[in-house]
Amino acid sequence: MSVILFAFVVRVRDGLPLSASTDFEHNRELQQRKQQIKTISKALARFPDRGTIKGQELNIYFVSSEGVSYMTVCHCSLPVAKAFCFLEDLRWEFTACFKSTVVALAARPYPFLEFDSIIQKLKQQYNHSGGPALEVTLAEVQEELRIHPPQVINLDEVELTNGTANGHMEQGPGSGQNQRLEPVTAPGILSLVLNIMCASLNVIRGVHLMEYTFQDDYESIWNVVAFLLAFACCVFQCHLYLFHSSLKKLKCFTLLSVVVLCNLHLLGLRNAWQLLFHVSVASLSTVLILTRKVQDRTSDCGV
Repeated sequence: MSVILFAFVVRVRDGLPLSASTDFEHNRELQQRKQQIKTISKALARFPDRGTIKGQELNIYFVSSEGVSYMTVCHCSLPVAKAFCFLEDLRWEFTACFKSTVVALAARPYPFLEFDSIIQKLKQQYNHSGGPALEVTLAEVQEELRIHPPQVINLDEVELTNGTANGHMEQGPGSGQNQRLEPVTAPGILSLVLNIMCASLNVIRGVHLMEYTFQDDYESIWNVVAFLLAFACCVFQCHLYLFHSSLKKLKCFTLLSVVVLCNLHLLGLRNAWQLLFHVSVASLSTVLILTRKVQDRTSDCGV
């Protein structure tokens, strides 16, 4: 059984991928770890030079040196010292092949794909014979880990920090969001059309009532507020369906509650069927917003 499953070389300052091993395993947890490595690579500048991320069966280890980080996904049965021994060997090989100036000037992802063959060779040595180490011994690595143990990193913390640093916590239209929602469905299109219809009815009635109120009956001002507030809720429901947003569930139920309250207040100006129509449209939109999930992003270049 292979204990070293994947290796990844990345530039620390901006997370640019430099080289990665080619793998043919379709382990579900491995695919998740590879996605997590991409997340971690964007936050490496805020972490120490050596770290560990624990998983169910697969762990992530990384070592950073001279602006480059060497990362690997290993089976949990592999001793920690041996995993870091592999990373040290990987570091020696990479620094022997590429100067720091070349790495610093790299502008596109995976500029050193030819290094993949060396990664594969090292993986094979460790998976089939347990080594050997090229420039360091297992005893040296064990002693270094005893003196300076790697930091155990919480992945949830990494994702939160990384999202905040890159401005991706709240995604809005026109913000170039990284998170994409699943494609719009036929029921979704129907809910958008109905919401637009409800919004139009609310704003037309609100404006008309506003003209009448300002002329004769100032006591009806709250009816105007209810119409315009219901109009705003319809618009925001369309926005929530079309674009990814944080705290989506809270916003959905708040909007639905406001629509229901506004229509209850307008009970004298609308009959029961009209009230049922507006509340039903808002309820349908709420269900569709909550069930429209973020689309899974496939890995870049097989990583």
